[in-house]
Amino acid sequence: MHGTDTAPARALLVDPRSGLADVHDLAQRLRTDAIRCSTTAGSGHPTSGMSAADIMAVLMTRHLRYDWRDPDAPGNDHLIFSKGHASPLLYAMFKAAGVISDDELVHTYRRPGSRLQGHPTPVLPWVDAATGALGQGIGIGVGIALAGRLRHRNHARPQVWILCGDSEMAEGSVWEALDTAGRYDLGELTVIVDVNRLGQRGPTALQWDLHAYVKRVEAFGCTAIPVDGHDLAELDTALDTARRGGRPTVVLARTRKGRGVAEIEDLPGWHGKALPDDLAERAVTELGAPADVRVSGLEPAGPRQDGKSTLPIGRADVRVPEFARGDEVAVRKAFGEALLALQVRPEVVVVDAEVGNSTYTDAFAKACPERFFESFIAEQQMVATAVGLSVSGFKPFAATFAAFFSRAYDFVRMAAITGADLALCGTHCGVEIGEDGPSQMGLEDLAMMRAVHGSTVLYPSDATSAAALTVTMAGLPGISYLRATRGAYPVLYDPGERFPIGGSRTLHANDGDQVALLAAGVTVHECLKAREILAAEGIGARILDLYSVKPLDAEAVARAAADTGRIVVVEDHHPEGGLGEAVLSALAECGVAPEFGHLAVRSMPDSRAAGEQLEAAGISAAHIVTLARQLASGR
Repeated sequence: MHGTDTAPARALLVDPRSGLADVHDLAQRLRTDAIRCSTTAGSGHPTSGMSAADIMAVLMTRHLRYDWRDPDAPGNDHLIFSKGHASPLLYAMFKAAGVISDDELVHTYRRPGSRLQGHPTPVLPWVDAATGALGQGIGIGVGIALAGRLRHRNHARPQVWILCGDSEMAEGSVWEALDTAGRYDLGELTVIVDVNRLGQRGPTALQWDLHAYVKRVEAFGCTAIPVDGHDLAELDTALDTARRGGRPTVVLARTRKGRGVAEIEDLPGWHGKALPDDLAERAVTELGAPADVRVSGLEPAGPRQDGKSTLPIGRADVRVPEFARGDEVAVRKAFGEALLALQVRPEVVVVDAEVGNSTYTDAFAKACPERFFESFIAEQQMVATAVGLSVSGFKPFAATFAAFFSRAYDFVRMAAITGADLALCGTHCGVEIGEDGPSQMGLEDLAMMRAVHGSTVLYPSDATSAAALTVTMAGLPGISYLRATRGAYPVLYDPGERFPIGGSRTLHANDGDQVALLAAGVTVHECLKAREILAAEGIGARILDLYSVKPLDAEAVARAAADTGRIVVVEDHHPEGGLGEAVLSALAECGVAPEFGHLAVRSMPDSRAAGEQLEAAGISAAHIVTLARQLASGR
C-alpha cells in the first residue's frame, strides 16, 4: 500500500453543526488513516484505534473545546490517550485538525527522528503526557484536573478527557485514580473506556460485561454511563451528560476491535499488527471515507489571561531554614521546614501518601491546604497527581517512605519521558530506620532514581544541607530525588553554606592522608566517628560528603583517590546501583584506579535498633575502621 489512498476524491469540513452522517465520515477517515500510517510503517496498533474512532469523531467535533492553533491556551480541554498504543488514531485526529500533514502522518510514523512515535510523547505540543505504560492516563488526568481548580477558581474549568482501553482496567492504578477522582468530586474529569473485548493475546477478563464495569466504577464514587460505542447519537448524548454532570464520569463504550473492516473486525490475533498491503487496500476501499476530512471544533471557554502564562514562577525569595551546628535534627524535618518556607512560591504544590507526619509535609498542608493533595496509601496515584500538576505548570513535591517509591517507579520512569519536573523525597531510607524491619527499608531507591533519565539524586547528611537542597529542588528541571534519613543527627554545616548540584563537601583533609572515606547521609556520621579512631592510630583519613549522588563530584572523588591512593565507600543501601557504583563509574571515567573498598548492606536485615542495624549490616564506624586499617597497612 505504501500510503496510497484509494478513497473517493472529495473533501469534507466537519464542525459542531454538522450532521451525524458527516461525523460518521470523519470516523471512517480516522480509521483509514490509522491503517495507512501503520501499514506504511510496517508496525503499529491500527485495530485498537479503529474500535474507538466513532468515539473520537464525536468528541473532537462536538465536545472537545480546543484551539489547535494554540495548544497552550489556558482554556483548552485536555485529551489523554491512556491507551497510548492507539497512537495511529490520535495522529489521524491531529491530521483532521489540520496540525500535521498527510505526508507527516503516513511517511514519518514510527520513523527515526519523527514526532509521531509509536506511543505519544509531548514532543507533540498537543500531547500533555507520555503514555503507553497502561493504567497511568486517568491518574495523570486527576492531577491535571486538580491543577485546573487552582488556576480557574473563578471561571469554568477545562474538561479533562481520557481514553482508556479495557485491558488496562485490570491495573490497580486505574482504581486508585478513580477513587481519588471521586473523593475530590472531579466533575470535570471524563474517562472513556473503549470496551472492545480483545486484549493482546485474547479476550479481556470482563469482555463486554458492561454491568460489571458499571458496578466497579460506581463503587469508587463515579458516574458510569454504558453506551454502544458505535452509535453516534448515543455517544453524543453520553459525552454531553458527562460534561454537564457534577461527578467524575466513566463512559463505558462497547465497541468492536478493527471496526469497519470485515476481514479483521472482532477477530483475535490482530492486536499490534499492521495490515499487510493487500488487506490494507481492501480495507480502505471498504471504509469508503472521503479523501480529505477537516474538523473545525469548539473554541475553548474562559478568559485567556487566567492561564499558565500568568502564574508567577520562582519570583519570591525563600528564606532557607537555619539550624545551629551541633544540634541534632532529622533530615526529613529539615525537608518539611524547607517546604514550608517554599510556600511563598505559588507554583509549589505538595502531594503526600498519608505519611505527612513522618515526611513532615504536614506543616505545608496546614499553611497551604489548597496546594496540598493527599493521596492516602496510593503511591502510584501520588506520582501521577504530581505529573498532572507538573504538566500544568506547577512544581510538585511528592513525599513518602523511600521503600514505597518502588510501587510508583513506572510512573516516575514515564514522568521522565513526559519531561515532567518533579521533586521527590523518600524518607526512612536504609537499615537506619531500626526496629520496623526490612519491609520498611528503602535499600534500592538510589539505584532506581539514578537510572531515571536526566534525574538528580541527592542524599544530604544534615539539616542545613537538606534544607538548602530542598529549596534548590524547587528550581530543578526533570526528576529530582532527595533521600532523607529517619533519625536525628548532629548538624555539620553552618547556616547559609552552599550546596551546589554536582558538588561535594570535604569535611576533613590533610597532606599525607592515607585513605579517603566517601559517604552520604547517615554514613557520613559513621565516617566521622571512624576518623577519630583512625587518627588515634596514626592513620589520616580524608572524609567526603557526597551529598550529590547524581551528578557526582567526579573531580573531588578523583582528587581524593589520587592524593590518598585508597578509597572506602560506605552506604546504607544495597551494593548494586548505589553510591559505590556511582563512585566506581566516576573513577573509571577519570582514569584513576585506587585501592578500593566498599561497605554496603549485603545481608537481609531484621528488627533491631538503628545503631545495631548499622553494625549488623557492616556499615558502622567499627567496620569502617577495620577496612580502612587493612587498606592503609597494605593487607
